[in-house]
Amino acid sequence: MAFKSLYDIEKYCDEKGVSYGRAVMLEDMRESGRGEDETLSQMKKLWEAMKSALVEYDGRRRSQSGLSGGDGEKMQDYVNSGGCLSGELMGNIIAAAIKMGESNACMRRIVAAPTAGASGVLPAVMVCCAEALGSDQEAVYDALFTAAGIGQVIAERAYISGAVGGCQAEVGAASAMAAGALVALRGGTPQMINFASAMSLQNLLGLVCDPVGGLVEIPCIKRNVIGAISAMSAADMALAGIANKINPDDVIDAMREVGDRMDPAFKETGEGGLAATVSGRRIAERLDLEFK
Repeated sequence: MAFKSLYDIEKYCDEKGVSYGRAVMLEDMRESGRGEDETLSQMKKLWEAMKSALVEYDGRRRSQSGLSGGDGEKMQDYVNSGGCLSGELMGNIIAAAIKMGESNACMRRIVAAPTAGASGVLPAVMVCCAEALGSDQEAVYDALFTAAGIGQVIAERAYISGAVGGCQAEVGAASAMAAGALVALRGGTPQMINFASAMSLQNLLGLVCDPVGGLVEIPCIKRNVIGAISAMSAADMALAGIANKINPDDVIDAMREVGDRMDPAFKETGEGGLAATVSGRRIAERLDLEFK
């Protein structure tokens, strides 16, 4: 990809007079050799898959480990009761993020955005917000291309793997992508998009990857919720005109530095953090006995 930084995308948008998502799409077309119709068709398939994954969620399903399943339904029922402290939209996003994470654990079809472990963030905020705002398809696709561009830059300058950089590289990257996509969906400027991405990513700097029992369930699913909430708050701050004092590309570089210096115990090994607690080890021991 020609874009090596978020600033490169912002600069391209200003010079060519195109949206952030359009800039990313044009670069994708150049690199892949596909035409616009085919490129949009591929994004449409991803969008439909995100929506269907939520529609097809089944609260009766449980993961093979028995650690997850049903919480998305509980959260949705709570939201529908009218008592959600976060409000209806945020409540729906929380429920959607849990549903997507549980679907991943239950081996259902999901969209890795950018990874399976972080698959609840972008789909949750995009599906719920697009519906709440009545966004048209063109705006949705533009926002999704925006998210893709942000994710590509993060992968280029740092990483998106929890095994390499901790959960900051998975849920953190997903949250940055979602924040930028939401700003794009609301018609924000390229600079606002970059500020939102930076604010959301820096909120999650240092987030460790400590899966209990080595499974992408505890605490992964609920961290998707935090990633989605961070994206929402960062998008609103950027749309309000609040600037990020740290250059967005510097935030990505800082994430890489933190990941490089992070102890291996906190990089998906299951040797530190929540996985190493008394409760976490008890769960892992039980699973070992059950699945030997």
